[in-house]
Amino acid sequence: MSKILIVNGTQPYEFAPGRLNASLVQRAQDALTGMGHEVSVTTVAEGYDINAEIDAHVWADVVIMQFPVNWMGVPWVFKKYIDEVYTAGMDGRLLAGDGRTAEAPEANYGTGGLLHGTNYMLSVTFNAPSEAFDNPAEPFFAGASVDDLLWPMHLNAKFLAMQPLPTFAAFDVMKNPRIEQDFQRFDAHLKEHFEEIAHVAA
Repeated sequence: MSKILIVNGTQPYEFAPGRLNASLVQRAQDALTGMGHEVSVTTVAEGYDINAEIDAHVWADVVIMQFPVNWMGVPWVFKKYIDEVYTAGMDGRLLAGDGRTAEAPEANYGTGGLLHGTNYMLSVTFNAPSEAFDNPAEPFFAGASVDDLLWPMHLNAKFLAMQPLPTFAAFDVMKNPRIEQDFQRFDAHLKEHFEEIAHVAA
């Protein structure tokens, strides 16, 4: 079975303490352990050891990044984690430079990642409704998808040579929550994509 690292990148606030993201992390941990996977969890807001997190990324077959979308991106504590962990890993553990060479400095930027064979999955929560996405008539995102919005996170993972699994998103979680339906969709998402991984690993 696979080794799975779950990173909870939530920044707790008084108005949004992070219970839903914590519940999704726990739900994933329980479901994936039940499938026979080995699971490790890091809760960024509780602190972390940079070298241990690099080791965890090297260890993992899959990295699940769980976070609320704050101001169109990741919470600041998760961005700090990425800055610290990924930068430290540029010593040859996560990356071997940016992929370019002195002989051809214009070519192959972003191809220095060393986590070949590692998958990742973004699992996110939004205040925005699902109807705000993939609809050119909606003025704000203007037809953009969830993955369009999260493109910087996909590029960060690609910079490390990780390969994507389909993104999961829970929408409108503050003004019009459908938590039980979100849990059911999340369970189905995990079952679809991680039972397949379990069969491949077996």
